[in-house]
Amino acid sequence: MKRLTTRKIPGLCFMLLLLVTATANAISGMEEAPGKQTGVRTMQTMAETNIPKPDGGEKNRFITLFMCGDVMTGRGVDQILPHPSDPRLYETYVKDAGIYVELAEWKNGPVRKPVSWSYIWGDALSELRLGNPDLKIINLETAVTTSNDFCMYKGINYRMHPKNIPVLTAAGIDLAVLANNHVIDWGKQGLIETLDTLESAKIRRAGAGRNLQEAESAAVMEIAGKGRVLVFSFGLSSSGIPYEWAASDDTPGVAFAPDLSGKTVRRLRDRISAIRRKGDIVIASVHWGGNWGYRVSSNEQRFARAVIDEAGVDIVHGHSSHHPRGIEVYRDKPIIYGCGDFINDYEGIRGHEEYRGDLTLMYFITMDPQTGKLVKLHLTPMQIKNLRLNRVSPADAGWLKEVLDREGKKLGTRVTLEKDLTLGLHW
Repeated sequence: MKRLTTRKIPGLCFMLLLLVTATANAISGMEEAPGKQTGVRTMQTMAETNIPKPDGGEKNRFITLFMCGDVMTGRGVDQILPHPSDPRLYETYVKDAGIYVELAEWKNGPVRKPVSWSYIWGDALSELRLGNPDLKIINLETAVTTSNDFCMYKGINYRMHPKNIPVLTAAGIDLAVLANNHVIDWGKQGLIETLDTLESAKIRRAGAGRNLQEAESAAVMEIAGKGRVLVFSFGLSSSGIPYEWAASDDTPGVAFAPDLSGKTVRRLRDRISAIRRKGDIVIASVHWGGNWGYRVSSNEQRFARAVIDEAGVDIVHGHSSHHPRGIEVYRDKPIIYGCGDFINDYEGIRGHEEYRGDLTLMYFITMDPQTGKLVKLHLTPMQIKNLRLNRVSPADAGWLKEVLDREGKKLGTRVTLEKDLTLGLHW
């Protein structure tokens, strides 16, 4: 398919930008979902975040997790990787995935293609090395497939070519949660190929499967010398997941939660109690809510607290919002209501600029498995630019600090901006 070269046709680029913006805004409403700093930062000390420094024995038993929100390596991102999929799209206005690359280049300059496997992670890779988490967990918001069976009523369909799976292993991703509103964009066979590709790459997954039992099963992650982390992944229709995508006893699909009721809490409790051992850290990874907006509803807060009180969850890992939302610490358990996007191809799309969707966060969560309590939550801001993750400017770090402070105040938390432009959570 012939590509439109927007860099050579500024007027056409502007028209495409308006069309893409209109499409994105319309679909966001339908689905409710669908700065650069040089140098490498030094290790942040515990004292800088006003948290007592543990002795060596305590520190060695702690479990540190890296978590983030949506990692969308399909569509435009897929097109810059070594094995791009067929670029044809079935969106209302945009019919070629390459347009999203051209819009990003129009905004921030050219991207030399194909990029390396590590390219999209950019400066986040050095932060991962520095943070040295025991596990790296992402919400993978794309199908990994060659299937052409696109979901016609979705409006937007993401896919990455299976041969591009090294883009995830390049960052050492351990686990992908899949109960989201894009993993079946290319049909049930596309989901099966996604599962097979992740398994071949030795990336664990939760939240989708070949049947209901597999979709609802926890990913049991063993950490040598420290214990286990159990990850349960599920999603709700409020994020744009179609009801038809729910796994059944004999059909593939996602782990689908019908609502935020006590019945849903009890069902999760039963699944946790069936496999939990003393010292396990339990994560409920939930895809919920719309793309834009900071408000935490009373139902969301009630549910998040209930899965801690009644089901025994230690961390609530929320995602779907395109920007970070407020963080709560309830009974020394972190509730991340919305991590915000982490990797996507949206940088050339206009709309919702007040939320600064280009700014993302890396969540480093340190837990004590003996008590199940939060020890430290440390956030590293990044900016999506040139379809990669970059360190933020002091001004952008300060903007994120103000947002998290403002939203956290309603939830009993605040953040401090450190000298290395990272953020420390206080509760």
